[in-house]
Amino acid sequence: MSEAPELPNASELTLEEKASLTSGRDFWTLKGIDRFGIPPIMVTDGPHGLRKQTGGSDHLGLAGSVPATCFPPAVGLSATFDPELAARVGEALGVESAIEDVAVILGPGINIKRSPLCGRNFEYMSEDPIVSGVMGVGLVRGIQSKGVGSSLKHFAANNQETERMRASSDIDPRPLHEIYLRGFHRVVTETQPWTVMCSYNRLNGVYTSEDPWLLTDLLRGDWGFEGLVVSDWGAVNDRVVGLPAGLDLEMPASNGRTDAQLVTAVRDGRLDEKYLDIAADRVLDLIRKSLARPAVDGPLDVDAHHALAREVAGRSIVLLKNDGGVLPLSPSTKVAVIGAFAETPRFQGAGSSQINPTRLDTGLAEIRALADGEVAYAPGFTIDGSGDAAALRTEAVEVAGAAEKVVLFLGVPAAEESEGFDREHIDLPAAQLELLDAVRAANPNVVVVLSNGGVVALPFADEVPAILETWLLGQAGGGGTADVLYGVVNPSGKLAETIPLRLEDNPSYGNFPGEFLHVRYGEGLLVGYRWYDAKGLDVRYPFGHGLSYTTFEFGDASASVNADGDIEVSVPVTNTGTVAGREVVQAYFSLPGSSISRPPRELKAFQSVAIEPGETATVTLVARRDDLAYWDLRVDGWIVESGTYTVEVGASSRDLRTSTTVEIAGDEPDFPLSLNSSYDEVFAHPVVGPTMAAACKAALAGDDENLLNMIGSVPVNRLDGFPLPRAKVLEILAEVGVTE
Repeated sequence: MSEAPELPNASELTLEEKASLTSGRDFWTLKGIDRFGIPPIMVTDGPHGLRKQTGGSDHLGLAGSVPATCFPPAVGLSATFDPELAARVGEALGVESAIEDVAVILGPGINIKRSPLCGRNFEYMSEDPIVSGVMGVGLVRGIQSKGVGSSLKHFAANNQETERMRASSDIDPRPLHEIYLRGFHRVVTETQPWTVMCSYNRLNGVYTSEDPWLLTDLLRGDWGFEGLVVSDWGAVNDRVVGLPAGLDLEMPASNGRTDAQLVTAVRDGRLDEKYLDIAADRVLDLIRKSLARPAVDGPLDVDAHHALAREVAGRSIVLLKNDGGVLPLSPSTKVAVIGAFAETPRFQGAGSSQINPTRLDTGLAEIRALADGEVAYAPGFTIDGSGDAAALRTEAVEVAGAAEKVVLFLGVPAAEESEGFDREHIDLPAAQLELLDAVRAANPNVVVVLSNGGVVALPFADEVPAILETWLLGQAGGGGTADVLYGVVNPSGKLAETIPLRLEDNPSYGNFPGEFLHVRYGEGLLVGYRWYDAKGLDVRYPFGHGLSYTTFEFGDASASVNADGDIEVSVPVTNTGTVAGREVVQAYFSLPGSSISRPPRELKAFQSVAIEPGETATVTLVARRDDLAYWDLRVDGWIVESGTYTVEVGASSRDLRTSTTVEIAGDEPDFPLSLNSSYDEVFAHPVVGPTMAAACKAALAGDDENLLNMIGSVPVNRLDGFPLPRAKVLEILAEVGVTE
């Protein structure tokens, strides 16, 4: 990166100039200041491709944009479980942004997939914070390695589209920190994104754009964030309140209206000017970083980036089922391709992330390119539901009956899932399910290929031999799908979210999307697979699931604590098949006998590893000590609990092949005692606990032994004389400074 140019500090600017820097010039650019030679810089949408608009500007993907590579959205990329691959995508996004002179690309989005109904799930990574954080780290590192900034979003707890600009996500402290903030913490502390984008919603009643705890105390104070906080487009409710809370930049432009509000607030004493200095300096620092970017040679290597998009698409596909080795297809197999998505692919989500692709592969054309003979095709249905469904179905049945195998493309129309609204159900359109039944009756050798941004119910899973979950795969998705169908690529994708049997089984059901502008996150910690495992519920396909054209055998796992306090988990994995493949090795931790409520197991480390046939790879996973910590309400902070942890290693959350244990020395928090502490809390104290326990046992000698258990939750100041006189209680507690 070049040396940053000389720009003034905020102290050298007028009050009006400082205020002007903290809001946009227009929809996509920041203001400059001519007298200091401060240029305007551009930020623009991502996150799976560059959406630099030409002509009109909007945040809903309506106006046109320059051609750019459309990589698989997060719903696909996350299924690779490969942060190194994510970094390569990030590098490509950085290059394309730099060529177009874009300073910051707005992404990645790493909000937790709390409900499969969220209309924007295609833009998010996972139901698990470790997957979301690790994959987010890869993308940000790649983007910023090219001298382009990223914008980590949407901070925080923006897990639905319904009333997203007003609703309050009401979350208890443990799930807030352990589930919804953990991924953000990882990306911030490991990569220092240039910007963090605050979300639209309220968090526990406070707009995130006005929350000093979130934007300053936590993000900057606890996490050490050094960059700039920018609003989501239109997220600012009250800028005079938001600025001192930690909101540095309002986007898009307010035509000077809110700038004037800041100036007035400073002059009448409602706003300390120091907050405006801080925000303006952060904007100036962002401009310095962007101007220091080295020149990038153009034009874009369209072919190279398309090839990368195809590679990522193939890696993103999850083979859910493959009975009888129906896949891979032989080039000589007589194949019928059915389904409108084969010819008109759904390759990205709708809304602010819509990319104008440099080219677009279709599944049908790419299948025909790999097949030796003729590939028959029938649309079978229309994506918008128009046309003569019966006639389309009849044609498809005839084509299917004449083939050896059928590749049937089904999916969710874009009109049913998009930014801006949530889905009403997780079912495929009825016409498509009717088509599947008719085709299956004509030819049972059906491979279902799914195109969808959020999970769908699969009531037919037991009735077809093979299912490919291809998500939304970007512009090269047709080629990636054909590569997997014909074995050019061995599938290695894994589910980053559970596919339930039915919507009603989902943990958020009944608490989504809330009412009266409040959404109660009543499932607490039990998000995604944590819920299904804790409740013992059957699922259609579990978190982490994904098959291969080869097989893998796991040896005995071992675990140890390294010099940094992290846990290294090693396991030999052997490719016992005849073709090369990848396995995503997953390590789940639990603590039997824990003193706190925990899910049955939680993913703490994973690694995607390529293994040749007959080869054994020793895979070493590193679970960070910090990721074993829980949020303790008593100290309002992280605590690692001591104990013997069970480590289960396998190919999914419900395909655990080997286990081991590891002893972890936890933290010894100093919980202050008071007269309102319970007897159990005093008994647990390392200094006065033994004395108090002995005194109570002596006082209760000869009485029912259960009395000691009965008083455990009683505050020590409540019953004078039972089991101890108040004076005796005070005498014991005085050793740790407790007085009346």
